[in-house]
Amino acid sequence: MVTDLMDKLTHIFGQGLSNSFYPVPQQAIGVGSAFEGWSPRAEDVVYHVLVPLSPPPGHAFRLELDTAWMPQRNFCVRVELLCTCTREQLGKNTLCFLHHPEEELKRKQNPSLLHTLCTGSYLDVEKIVLWFYGFVRVAWFLLPQSSRWCLSLKPSSRSCKLQLSKDKESFMVEMIFGVQQGDSDIFVSSQPTEVGIPSTTWLETYAVAEAKFFRHISRQAPRDSWHCRCLQLLTRNLMGVGFSSYTLKTVVMHLLNTVPLTQWRRRDFSQRLVDILQYLLCSLETKQLNHFLIGNKKFPEEISLPSDFRAAEPPNLFQHLASNPDAYMKARHEYLHLLQR
Repeated sequence: MVTDLMDKLTHIFGQGLSNSFYPVPQQAIGVGSAFEGWSPRAEDVVYHVLVPLSPPPGHAFRLELDTAWMPQRNFCVRVELLCTCTREQLGKNTLCFLHHPEEELKRKQNPSLLHTLCTGSYLDVEKIVLWFYGFVRVAWFLLPQSSRWCLSLKPSSRSCKLQLSKDKESFMVEMIFGVQQGDSDIFVSSQPTEVGIPSTTWLETYAVAEAKFFRHISRQAPRDSWHCRCLQLLTRNLMGVGFSSYTLKTVVMHLLNTVPLTQWRRRDFSQRLVDILQYLLCSLETKQLNHFLIGNKKFPEEISLPSDFRAAEPPNLFQHLASNPDAYMKARHEYLHLLQR
């Protein structure tokens, strides 16, 4: 249902934006635990979707790296104007933002993206979210779902959160926006992060590549594979424990890449749980948990990564434990807490 809803929204956007110079939303991609098959709690599932944005005619997106290699890199998305004089000569009704007089552009053509959803020359996350919310309010009444479901929009500055409810049924869809890195499965995204990050900062996300990895595993694994059940059970027990679900997901992905998939059946369930906990303990003791995608030469070739990813030094997700003794001791206590559960 979420996929169908997003496809219909994207179609309406495409029709409504055909004569404008706003970013062009592409087909949404389901990411995160709900689409990967291991959502810990059915009662509070959030369906995360990434909506890729393409530049409108006469515009280009250029990614500018904001920081060096870290567990997550930051980027700015520079918007540049392109010459469209050729399009005009071919009879397409587009004036060139670079070579036509400003007065003529104002009189005959909608404003460029630089004058609507940018701050300076950079794509602004918060402006995009407000714009998208406004369009969803209008588009909702054109969707067949509107006759059966009630829609409420939840406040958010870096994503669009839609809650749909009907009788006693309710679910949440969170849309984040992304710009693709080349033709790879890596995006820079608007995903929420710490308070105070500039609205022109976009975070590198590996969510699409990871979702594809789980689909790749599901195709290769036996039908009764319990790899998702392992992850689901452990993340359910994280309540009150400081480890993030992403830490456990990283551990499980590393093991899926090394333990034969025929050994993840129901009969192997308890042994795989032991393996996951032992891998986590070893990572804690060495204060080293490598990022799963970056620097992983065993990552499936069918999933497209930027050229520098496979040869790069993998970031250490436990780097903070190596430099902070208090954080390390806290993590050890939290591991024991998880083990007892």
